[in-house]
Amino acid sequence: MEGNLSPDAITSNLETRFIGQRVIYYSRLTSTNEVAKQEAQAGAVEGTVVIAGKQTMGKGRRKRVWLSPKGNIALSVILYPDIAKLPSLIMLASLAVVRSIKAVTGLVAQIKWPNDVLINGKKVCGILIESNMLGDTVDYAVIGIGVNVNLSPSDFPEISSTATSLSNELGGEVSLLGLIRRLLVEIERLYLALLAGGTIYEEWRDGLVTLGKEVRVASGKTIYEGMAESVARDGSLLLRCSDGSLSKIVAGNVITYD
Repeated sequence: MEGNLSPDAITSNLETRFIGQRVIYYSRLTSTNEVAKQEAQAGAVEGTVVIAGKQTMGKGRRKRVWLSPKGNIALSVILYPDIAKLPSLIMLASLAVVRSIKAVTGLVAQIKWPNDVLINGKKVCGILIESNMLGDTVDYAVIGIGVNVNLSPSDFPEISSTATSLSNELGGEVSLLGLIRRLLVEIERLYLALLAGGTIYEEWRDGLVTLGKEVRVASGKTIYEGMAESVARDGSLLLRCSDGSLSKIVAGNVITYD
């Protein structure tokens, strides 16, 4: 067990109804999302969490590799949402991370559309939402979250110019257990708000560092350039192009022109 990240340590007196009440821990794993999908297909209870002490084949959006050495958070949460709630999961996950970082460390994080979490302009967290549909019904959804916690970016030249970690920003180690427990609480709070008919769109929109900036967005084979004007309630980016037209971009990779 890495430090005190035992299932008992995580679930003991955890102030949630179901998120994180069942935890599956692996000291080393290829991908928490892959195991979580297998668990969901086998009928795992909603809120089941898969955690890895070290993840060797973590992945981000657009099939990118996500480094998850020891000292970081690599976890996946299984949910069974209504299809109407599916677009909100990307908002939920990033907001939960921002809230948790603030509560545990005092650091202020921002969201880069659609769901990267940044501190001082550098990436500290990656999120990958994967779901499976049966017709027009959600079979399951998995929220994968990777947070750079106790990592020295200089040890990883491939990310040192674009990534940071909580310990790097604070100048000292951060409790993995404390951050994980708070993260699970925040995920449930936001999810229950959605289930009760509430919205988290405004808080997510207001936390976006992308808005109001000139950006270049690669969406599939199409490149868009313009001002990131706003976001729609389904999470799409509304981009004002140079000719005055407004493009709605569902997914893509954003480069900000500072």
